[in-house]
Amino acid sequence: MALDYDLNEEQQILRESVRKFAEAEIKPVARELDEKEQFSVPLTRKMAEMGLFGMFVSPDHEGQGLDYVSYIIAVEEIARVDGSQAATVAAGNSLGIGPLHYYGSEAQKRRYLPKLCRGEGLWGFGLTEPNAGSDAGGSKTKAVLDGNEWVINGSKIFITNAANPLSLGVTVQAITGKRDDGRPEYSCILVEHGTRGFQAKEMHGKYMWRASNTAELYFEDCRVPKDNLLGKRGDGFHQMLATLDGGRLSIGAMGLGCAQGAFEAGLRYAQERVQFGKPLCKFQANAFKLADMATEIELARNLMYKACWLRDRKRPFGREAAMAKLYCSEVAHRVSNHAVQLHGGYGLMKEYDVERYLRDAKLLEIGEGTSEVQRIVISRHIGC
Repeated sequence: MALDYDLNEEQQILRESVRKFAEAEIKPVARELDEKEQFSVPLTRKMAEMGLFGMFVSPDHEGQGLDYVSYIIAVEEIARVDGSQAATVAAGNSLGIGPLHYYGSEAQKRRYLPKLCRGEGLWGFGLTEPNAGSDAGGSKTKAVLDGNEWVINGSKIFITNAANPLSLGVTVQAITGKRDDGRPEYSCILVEHGTRGFQAKEMHGKYMWRASNTAELYFEDCRVPKDNLLGKRGDGFHQMLATLDGGRLSIGAMGLGCAQGAFEAGLRYAQERVQFGKPLCKFQANAFKLADMATEIELARNLMYKACWLRDRKRPFGREAAMAKLYCSEVAHRVSNHAVQLHGGYGLMKEYDVERYLRDAKLLEIGEGTSEVQRIVISRHIGC
């Protein structure tokens, strides 16, 4: 099969339209929202009007019916301008809509997907706990079946899109019993906001993604109908791993977009800033730095798009997703760090976007599995 690196016409139009939107609507307010740690309902609704939620969902449930490459392009272009808004889109699709789309019953899909795809609401994915981060198997949240209801007790932390005015509910992974081998049985359960015993609390004081909504979740004898089980009982761990595979692609896309935005800012400054009688980019040390940045971004984009290409063709993509997430996130950190260095002292001031790119890049090495966890995943794929 011949290799084809060209995007189709629809994908090219999508990139151009999302880039124009990000430049016109997000960029003018990104710095202020970051400073105020303010989640923007108006921006989220505008992104919904652009069709940025439910991009890979069938039109039968009011999604866009696009391929995964198109979705990743959209996340990349938003992240090129602002990581916070990209996080809202990425988590809204991969972590919120994704599990419902892939594992929900037809009744659950009809109930939730149209609203989520229209951007009338957001949905969270409750996995991480205070003592269960990389060790997702260390979850303590439990759900006990009592008649026709699940009774949930426990807590979650660092959950995106779970405590803002648009939040409709969360998918909660909980221990629902024991397997035959004695290990915990994990299942995923849907919990709507307003359910008695369920509380979501906003988290503030973040280093990065300050305009993205992050929450702590508390469940105290929280009762939901038995039919709120997502998929089959005991499939929760499998659903979580598959969801993280897709989530890694969106985090990788955020790294790619962050790196692209930081590179462009660094290049522009190096072309305009004059020292010792010539632009910074004319000094070999800076020119080589920019050359390395451009090369790493090109490599990252090729790896990311290949992983999405595999997914779109329903071929195994777990290894490539881990590689793409690892490489794109670490490239984002290196490129944004170089961009700050090129700006000198100005790069440390909030007046310049590169300081925000550097802050936002750090979470990409932690969220959806740390860089260390990605290396574990990759090493297992290669037989170690």
